[in-house]
Amino acid sequence: MNNASSPVLSIITVCFNAASFIESTIQSVLGQTYPHIEYVIVDGASKDNTMEVIGKYRSRIATVISEKDNGLYDAMNKGMQLATGDYLLFLNADDVLASPEVISKMMATCADADVYYGEAMFMDENGKDLGLRSAQTPHQVPEQLNWKSLKHGMVVSHQAYIIRRSLSPLYDLQYRVCADIDWMIRTLKASHKICNTHQVVARFRVGGTSKQHQRLAWKERYKILSRYYGHLPNFGHHLFIGLRYFFSKRY
Repeated sequence: MNNASSPVLSIITVCFNAASFIESTIQSVLGQTYPHIEYVIVDGASKDNTMEVIGKYRSRIATVISEKDNGLYDAMNKGMQLATGDYLLFLNADDVLASPEVISKMMATCADADVYYGEAMFMDENGKDLGLRSAQTPHQVPEQLNWKSLKHGMVVSHQAYIIRRSLSPLYDLQYRVCADIDWMIRTLKASHKICNTHQVVARFRVGGTSKQHQRLAWKERYKILSRYYGHLPNFGHHLFIGLRYFFSKRY
């Protein structure tokens, strides 16, 4: 741990067979100007040369483990349990931080916040920027985020979300593809000072887990949001979401 004026940020990357992209991820973390970063990598026993790529940077990475896991969120829980910093940021193996200064700028925005958040940039398989997430999806990053902001879904990407570690619960493994929504709502409910940094924090490739399992994602999200916002209001919210999705595809 560090003091409040110079908190340690634990950045956690989980990966599996990520040799094609993980070097860019690692370089974006190690190239940060913010001096208090603990980097944790959790590999799911990759069968390609992911660990060889990681090995090139091993002396600059605080913790690396490679073992089988029970899916993405189990791996993220392992990373959380290994982290020792004051704050947490999850950066997947095909994501990169937007600039070398972005963490420094975020942490300087507000003093001693529980949450620091910002925007994320979509990119394609070749790393070409496609536009801000808020411009590519119906979800707009709110000026002032709180737990009620997620009633229509994920309005902030987890790659652009820093949470105080003491307020971060483990991911609920009953959810296979939408545990991040449940986790973010719980962290926001526990937070008091939430800071909009107005920074583009990370760039990430489209086509994540929830996109690959769209039907399951809708089912899990409905269950999660009903739990927090009530069945009747959530039915209305999802009717709105469904109509918005229909018209966005039609036009």
